[in-house]
Amino acid sequence: MDVRNLGNTAIDEIIESLLLAFDNYFVKMSTERDYYINRWKVTKVDFNLSYGMFHNEKLVGFIIHAIDTRNGKLTAFNTGTGVIPKYRGKSIIRTIYDHALSDLKKYGIKETTLEVITKNKIAIQLYKKIGFNICKEYHCYQGDIQNNTSEHAILLKEISLDTIEWNALPNQDTYSWDNQKESIKNSNYNYFEVIVDGKVESYFIINKDLNYIAQFDVFNTKNGNWDRLFSGIKQVSEKIKINNVDKTLNEKNSILNKVKLTNTVDQFEMELKI
Repeated sequence: MDVRNLGNTAIDEIIESLLLAFDNYFVKMSTERDYYINRWKVTKVDFNLSYGMFHNEKLVGFIIHAIDTRNGKLTAFNTGTGVIPKYRGKSIIRTIYDHALSDLKKYGIKETTLEVITKNKIAIQLYKKIGFNICKEYHCYQGDIQNNTSEHAILLKEISLDTIEWNALPNQDTYSWDNQKESIKNSNYNYFEVIVDGKVESYFIINKDLNYIAQFDVFNTKNGNWDRLFSGIKQVSEKIKINNVDKTLNEKNSILNKVKLTNTVDQFEMELKI
């Protein structure tokens, strides 16, 4: 078996290996080819800095890295790690990381991060042994919004992503890789302001094709502002999915429970300085 980057590996072979590795996983994975191609493009995956373990030219294990400057540091985000069942128990991921970390350092990568489901104890222990530390905890939600109609009249106004003043949006440091502005600007999202009494009170960013909310927040502490925000979201889509809401954001998590979304899974973000 040998480790090499995935730059010359066919996309279909990578997807095939990924689906085998994630069969019977904690959450159901998409089987759509286009889903992975689009997601890897949006998140800035670089297959020349992604790595696989090959046995007789078959891809049996992998680490897929998105590469970008985030928070001022050139970072490699592990957007997918797996080993196909027949090859588990052979220290493949650790071996790939031994190769990958040395290579990433040569290219000036300062940090690598990943997300792992909190129930995946085996993976968490492995990542800790490699040198990763837990830095954040996230909650993921989905379902139909169930809230009362706002007593205040609200107006939704769509704003071009190109005109957003990202520095004016709250809690930008709490979002995970896929929900950060760099990923959003590279994908098919719509930005909406919720206007109450002539003033912008809150906002949300949604992929309407997927009913996926990447960001949402309020700009003031007025009573009922979170309820009005979700009344606005409900006008665009009653069924939504929201991944990786920082555990420390109590008001956000409270409103998600209040509108009866289901907390489907929890994740840790882990980081390793290179």
